[in-house]
Amino acid sequence: MDSYVERLADLDRRLAALERVAVAFSGGVDSTVLLHAAQRVLGAGAVGVIADSPSLPRRELEEARSVAAAMGATLVVIATHELDDERYRANAGNRCYFCKSALFAAMEPWAREHGFNALAFGEIVDDLVDVRPGAQAAREFGVVAPLSAAQMSKDDVRRYAREHGLTVADKPSSACLASRLPVGTVVSRERLARIERAEDALRDLGLRQLRVRDHGTHARVEVGADEIAVRERIAIDAERELLSCGFETIEWGVYKTAAERAASSQ
Repeated sequence: MDSYVERLADLDRRLAALERVAVAFSGGVDSTVLLHAAQRVLGAGAVGVIADSPSLPRRELEEARSVAAAMGATLVVIATHELDDERYRANAGNRCYFCKSALFAAMEPWAREHGFNALAFGEIVDDLVDVRPGAQAAREFGVVAPLSAAQMSKDDVRRYAREHGLTVADKPSSACLASRLPVGTVVSRERLARIERAEDALRDLGLRQLRVRDHGTHARVEVGADEIAVRERIAIDAERELLSCGFETIEWGVYKTAAERAASSQ
């Protein structure tokens, strides 16, 4: 489709056809736009469902609750137990598949019990350039992706969020805490808690776009390209906080989105 208006009309048609839908919600811009659009089209026929597990920062959970409340959306919190799955803990490169499988396996019976005949998640076309095992899990569970089906991009969802006054319009991309562990590093509650503690401390110092990559005693801290000046200003305090979390050496880098990584590799 050539225009944003046409893509949005296509999204509305796809949502209307679902009649009643439970949206996998994280509080990020993509899932927030999907939930808002679904609620706008379907009213009470749309609800958000967020997975609560050790891989979700407490700060993100509270922000997601606030975002849903601000737009008057129903948000259901469901506990997931991906850490009980040794295949998830092994972190062999397909961790996201088992994480999303745990989410959809938990959503499915809840949705069925409450009369929601469809599950949806906030995939956008930008996501299609990256390898995403979680999308495979979605397909296997029959979870629909109305945003990508309507060819909605990151620019589109941010425009939608701004037009509708959603507070997440400029929120940086996020990901679960387990994504900070290198492939092959076993996922544990303790490692996830340490990453969360480190990122909370650095956010309190003023950083927004942030990843603390956990390499054992070494931390690679990635910040947004537009936050380098902030990083330089807080470097001494930030390194003190990271040392207190148990890291012994610290490396700074610039965070790149999946689309930026793909572009730079061409």
